[in-house]
Amino acid sequence: MKKKAQHPQHVDVLPRLRRIAGQVQGIERMVTHQAYCIDIMTQIQAVRGALRAVELRILEKHLAHCVTAAFKAKSTTAADCKMTELLRVMKKQF
Repeated sequence: MKKKAQHPQHVDVLPRLRRIAGQVQGIERMVTHQAYCIDIMTQIQAVRGALRAVELRILEKHLAHCVTAAFKAKSTTAADCKMTELLRVMKKQF
């Protein structure tokens, strides 16, 4: 992981991440206790949705802070780098 100067804070997503961790532990208990498959899958979908919400929040901050700063610096190299990083991460989702 690269260290960046003046990086935005993400502490506001910590409660969500802790809640997600609790949901994952709940899924583990469901599997251990042989819960109904559909119930387990429903909880897995809920976790994925919660993770997507956290991801979108961090993406919003990245666009508002990191990408915007690169464009405001009027550095083609910095802007290209930010766009390349973003595209690389987004492509991993497919």
